[in-house]
Amino acid sequence: MNIAVVGTGYVGLVTGTCFAETGNRVICVDVNEEKVRKMQEGVVPIYEPGLEVLFERNTRQGRLSFTTDLAEAVEKSTIIFLALPTPPGEDGSADLSYILKVADELSHMITDYKVIVDKSTVPVGTAEKVHAILAANLDERLFDVVSNPEFLREGVAVEDFLKPDRVVVGTSSEKAASVMRQLYDPFVRQGNPVIFMDERSAEMTKYAANAYLATRISFMNELANLCEKVGANVERVRIGMGSDTRIGKRFLFPGVGYGGSCFPKDVQALSHTANQSDYEFKILNAVMLVNNVQRIILADKIIHYFNGDLSGKVIGLWGLAFKPNTDDIREAPAIYIIHKLLEAGAVVKAFDPEAMDNIRELFGDKIQYVSNPYEAIAGADALAIVTEWSVFRAPDFEEMKQQLRHPAIFDGRNLFDLDVMREKGFYYSSIGRDVIDNA
Repeated sequence: MNIAVVGTGYVGLVTGTCFAETGNRVICVDVNEEKVRKMQEGVVPIYEPGLEVLFERNTRQGRLSFTTDLAEAVEKSTIIFLALPTPPGEDGSADLSYILKVADELSHMITDYKVIVDKSTVPVGTAEKVHAILAANLDERLFDVVSNPEFLREGVAVEDFLKPDRVVVGTSSEKAASVMRQLYDPFVRQGNPVIFMDERSAEMTKYAANAYLATRISFMNELANLCEKVGANVERVRIGMGSDTRIGKRFLFPGVGYGGSCFPKDVQALSHTANQSDYEFKILNAVMLVNNVQRIILADKIIHYFNGDLSGKVIGLWGLAFKPNTDDIREAPAIYIIHKLLEAGAVVKAFDPEAMDNIRELFGDKIQYVSNPYEAIAGADALAIVTEWSVFRAPDFEEMKQQLRHPAIFDGRNLFDLDVMREKGFYYSSIGRDVIDNA
């Protein structure tokens, strides 16, 4: 099939590359000329495991191409995916200006039947807005608008796309449904469902899924904080809860809060939708409140350990991305932790396997950047672990004790066993567990 993907951000680039991998001809469109030029030269602009191999193969074999010419891409394509940014406004609402602008441009370009697919995460009713803009200049027989939300987890997005556990398609058109069924058939040969529904329900499904997962995270963080006060171990509680098949094991890990491009934005947007409908979504408001507090809790622990004074103290930081296997720092807890440590007078030495360049664009020379984990703690007064990269899970503890000025570790991801920390002689403060104090 002939596909155009408008927008080459995280979702758009993964979508276009994976569709090309199954034999489709895909043109990715972006207004950023420099970005398009680099992609034409074979440069992948984001870090996502497995993406570079597919990108190289499909560009080399001619199925995947890049352009700034929207009209050319529209002319050559039957399906047009809109994978454009929907950043949150000050009130939490999703900004639809990019999508609606492109919809208006499309209304002056389409001359034969097209399926316009909203791939971006958009509020309920967006498909109708896009349809209205197109219909203002086009015969309605020339297009259908479909809602097809993405459920990609950064770090495993390629696998999620190629082997989805479900595909959600919102459309009231049998013709568009037939096209989308044919498009996704190669991805669901093991029997996972393509679920068809109306457009509004499809739009709500994406928000509902992310909001529920964020709720689980905030619940576990609240539970972890309570466990610290009553002397329980949240890791044991988590295992006990997760063994209940009604609950399941996933998204029950306490930590320093959720971040990334989806959960913060989508929870805000769903809450805003509720407010617009004169409904107070009390649980979501609590989820956001808990997360705002949790993402700085590690900094609070460090400040308390040093009796409120971090002047001249050097804090090593392991992990900057909002999760492992990505370079994405959008709403990453590390950002808020760094800000609070700097405000308290600390010197921050940071390391992350992939996100260093992105964090440097944000903080400049306000923090120090190092090339490996041990350099981050050389001469440091304490270590803060913020992102659970695999490289941090089995460190050389003896080397760590030699490098640290004080053997103090503040672990926001509960990477280490308490008995090991006690045996190794560290001061060790994690989330929802006893503090190991070998002083």
